[in-house]
Amino acid sequence: MNLRNETEEIVLSRIRPKIEEIENICAVADMLLNAVNESGTAKGMVVGSVARNTWVSGDRDIDVFMLYPPELPRQALEEQGLILGRSIASRFGGQYVEKYAEHPYVNTTISGYDVDLVPCYAVTDAARIQSAVDRTPFHARYIQSHIGGLEDDVLLMKQFSKAGGVYGSDLMTEGFAGYLCELLVLTYGGFRPLIEAGRFWQTGQTIDIAGHQGKEFEDPLIVIDPVDPNRNVAASVSPAKMGEFIELCRGYAEAPSMEYFFHPAKKGITQNEFEQILTERGTGFYCVRFQTPNQIPDIVVPQLRRSVAGIAGLLERHGFVVNRYDTAMGDNHCYLFFEMLVDQLPFLHKHTGPPVDNGVNAEKFRDKYLGQDVFSGPFIDESGRYAVEVMRKWLTVYDLLTSDDIFTAKLGKHVVKTMKKEWSVGKGADCWDEACADFISGFFHKVSSAGALKRQNKMP
Repeated sequence: MNLRNETEEIVLSRIRPKIEEIENICAVADMLLNAVNESGTAKGMVVGSVARNTWVSGDRDIDVFMLYPPELPRQALEEQGLILGRSIASRFGGQYVEKYAEHPYVNTTISGYDVDLVPCYAVTDAARIQSAVDRTPFHARYIQSHIGGLEDDVLLMKQFSKAGGVYGSDLMTEGFAGYLCELLVLTYGGFRPLIEAGRFWQTGQTIDIAGHQGKEFEDPLIVIDPVDPNRNVAASVSPAKMGEFIELCRGYAEAPSMEYFFHPAKKGITQNEFEQILTERGTGFYCVRFQTPNQIPDIVVPQLRRSVAGIAGLLERHGFVVNRYDTAMGDNHCYLFFEMLVDQLPFLHKHTGPPVDNGVNAEKFRDKYLGQDVFSGPFIDESGRYAVEVMRKWLTVYDLLTSDDIFTAKLGKHVVKTMKKEWSVGKGADCWDEACADFISGFFHKVSSAGALKRQNKMP
């Protein structure tokens, strides 16, 4: 039996689903299962936290997998899965959308629940999966057979991670998935033992609950999937999120409090506060804004990260100094933010060439610039290298970002396609957008979760 402190008992009383809530969600899940099974073409299976009683009160997600024979061709699986998904959605929900991961599935709202109807293959061995989603039923069965008695501990871990801002394996969050939370609780035998262990984690921490000892990984946190030794369940966890979780564990172990489970709601800064921050910091702030590409987030987000880093590199190559950069994605627009320490440069640019004793290249450099319209040179500078002082192409960040030279940066394919239709650049206060006020607030108020709690509680 896991001993819990008063704080954890209070938290559980708030986040543990009530009987009526359980009955309602189970009734909808059973209705959907029956609908799949009655089709005669697939077998239904509820997966996710609802199937293993590890869902936090208020969660409204139901994942129903439609299992088809492994010998069914892939195209037929997709076609039949969509037909059945649409039929069930129309019958019980009405409106639906088709979403795409490795293959298409149907998303709908039924009785107030967000429902995913996902086709997959009913393989008998996880080593024989034909698509990534085929692995999910094995996850469900594994957790169901091992989690008994630890369900409340999983609830605490999920709520702890959500409040700390490290929950979610999506590419924007880069944190802890629900399945990962469950495996960690299983590994350490409860929430409190996990917290005690987590405070001492180091980069490369490896957990192999099934003792596979198979493939090696180089991620910050490595949790070998008990149903697939070639997969790291924690592959989504970034170095930053792992570090934040470690610090959260340290803070909670030292001084447990409700704030680690229920943070005050974040407030996005106002436009006036945004302008004041810019004035106080004295930095240049720029935003590249364009329509969100018509692709799933798993495709768009990596391209946004590549693009914002690519443009930051372009700015640096032209002599501008970047302090920080980040990206945000909304339903309608994407944003690439850059805070600059230097955003305006003089006309003169010193271009350094090869050392004088590098005969062939030195001669090529000298001959290239002899007779050209330059400020000075070619000459030999204090380091013994050839140099020339020339006219700089771009004097301001704004001029560079609004020029077609922005496309010489390393950008994602879909970002380029969208930006070539239209993009805009904001400078300073013009970067303000109500749609991403929360994100802008977080950009400037960088502080770790545990650090924020210490500040809030005035802890030493």
